[in-house]
Amino acid sequence: MIADAYLWIKWLHILAVISWMAGLLYLPRLFVYHVETSSAEAKTEFAAAQVKLLRRIMNPAMIVTWISGFLLIVAIVGPGEMWIWAKFALVVAMTTFHVICARWRKQLLDGTNDRSGKFFRMMNEVPTVLMIGIVGLVLFKPF
Repeated sequence: MIADAYLWIKWLHILAVISWMAGLLYLPRLFVYHVETSSAEAKTEFAAAQVKLLRRIMNPAMIVTWISGFLLIVAIVGPGEMWIWAKFALVVAMTTFHVICARWRKQLLDGTNDRSGKFFRMMNEVPTVLMIGIVGLVLFKPF
């Protein structure tokens, strides 16, 4: 059954990953804008954008990524393919980053954030590094 739907599941997985990555790349940038503005009105707008991005795009995309990824593993990954475990570890790291971003958003909202715009600019690179590793593992299957 899963094998019959393989291309549809793969299509869904790719769309979900793209959506999730877009959010993971944009959310820390919103944090930079939030931290570096002194306007209360702008802070309110950035906070609203952060909530919408997390709840409407990132959380659903992450869930669909995990479900479709699991189905793809069941459909195509054979025993002894170790690359999938490395990819799994990087996806867990990406999910952890997602959760940490959600915490930072709450801290920005309640005024307990002590991180700078520079910190959030640096954190903006984390999903890119993880993505490079994940895509490399999927394409090259090095072990």
